[in-house]
Amino acid sequence: MSMRLKLLRKKLGFTLEALAQQTGLTKSYLSKVERGLNTPSIAVALKVAEALNVQVEELFSDGDEASDGYSLVRANERGSLASGDDGLAYASLANRIGSRRVLPFILYPKSDFNQSAFKEHMGEEFIFVHRGRIEVDFGSERLRLDCGDALHFNAHMPHRIRSVGVDQAELLVVVGSDE
Repeated sequence: MSMRLKLLRKKLGFTLEALAQQTGLTKSYLSKVERGLNTPSIAVALKVAEALNVQVEELFSDGDEASDGYSLVRANERGSLASGDDGLAYASLANRIGSRRVLPFILYPKSDFNQSAFKEHMGEEFIFVHRGRIEVDFGSERLRLDCGDALHFNAHMPHRIRSVGVDQAELLVVVGSDE
């Protein structure tokens, strides 16, 4: 995301300071993201994309849209896991998806809520528990999901997720934009 964010920001005429004001993030933090020193969480990426008025996929794409209209990421070709600034591990399940309105990824949540702040972002979120068990905390309510369970909710609601039990949970998460 680093070089792509800097290119988009400059192309759209945003200074680091202006982008920081629009997102509520610090100028220092955004500078570190642009230099590849920090990897933003999905919630932060969504916030930056909204401020720049671009699809979140544009922050991660190499600028080449899939000419065949689809994105295929085979299991053995998937990039290594990226660890976000929220301590969660992510793996993208799509590339070069252009203006599509969903962002699918695999999430490996930590087992401690202390390492995971409440997130809220635009759009909707869908979670499918592929392996393990999780707990989703909405502040006033906590839901426990087992392997095979699915949850769909308005992502404007503050939420956080943790893995519970012996096995590390593996989730399929799909974030959809409002537009």
